[in-house]
Amino acid sequence: MTEDVKRALSVIAQVKKAVMGKDACIIKTMTAILAGGHVLIEDIPGVGKTTLALAFSKAMGLEQNRMQFTPDVLPADITGFSIYKKETNSFVYQPGAVMCNLFLADEINRTSPKTQSALLEVMEEGKVTVDGVQQEIPRPFIVIATQNPVGSAGTQMLPESQIDRFMICISMGYPSMKDEIEIAKGNTSGTPIEDVKTVISREDLLHLQEEAGKIFIHDEVYEYIGKLIQATREDPLIALGISPRGTIALTKMAKAYAFLHKREYVIPEDVSYVFPDIAVHRICMNSKARINHVTEEKIIGQILDRVRRPSVRRGY
Repeated sequence: MTEDVKRALSVIAQVKKAVMGKDACIIKTMTAILAGGHVLIEDIPGVGKTTLALAFSKAMGLEQNRMQFTPDVLPADITGFSIYKKETNSFVYQPGAVMCNLFLADEINRTSPKTQSALLEVMEEGKVTVDGVQQEIPRPFIVIATQNPVGSAGTQMLPESQIDRFMICISMGYPSMKDEIEIAKGNTSGTPIEDVKTVISREDLLHLQEEAGKIFIHDEVYEYIGKLIQATREDPLIALGISPRGTIALTKMAKAYAFLHKREYVIPEDVSYVFPDIAVHRICMNSKARINHVTEEKIIGQILDRVRRPSVRRGY
């Protein structure tokens, strides 16, 4: 297990060369990748969202495709389409942008809902259906999507069904003054991505994902997960709580986070650490919460304070 964790940590070290001062975001993204999930990064343009995704694809030797989601992007651009070949009197599938290991969906909330929905099947099942024929997506398959804050020019909210398929939602934010200076110095002699080296292969990543999935969870920790999820459904300020898909995401994230910390078991602190990132985009506040300016982050913090952590011993 130690060697496997070293491989995962080496990916994080490489990504840090390109993305400075955002260690927490890098670790959370790596955790989601190990958990086999997709990542939604919401922030203003220019803070390094795209650089983060490109650095991960290079460090892990993944085939990546990038698509800028503009209003004129069509579903067929994403899933692919069939074209008639006169020579063979048959239709031949032409691969779309998702036929890769890491699909970077840039500014996903700037395109039409119809185009956004083209990602639903592929994100959940790892395959696309074109003209009634299913096409398998290469494994591993990861979607890292960026979106501008709602209200920015040309944006529209993602539907709940789409949002729910992202394992986590994170925000990078502005760098500190010290990191800003380092970024300025580093970009005078070339792009940061050039410094990133490939340290694992696609096969290595599949193996790491499999090992992370084997991490043990005690029944009391499972109960803690259930109570956190249930609290989002019963809170008087939340109109829509976390779905069962969110429960699975929380479980997988906790396992992957424990794996990164060289543990063969999950502790309650693993669950509470990753809970905000799997919850913030899944809960919908009601009108009472909006009137009182209660944010999703605040209500998640209250739930974590309210739900008692189990006193499971380390090393159980």
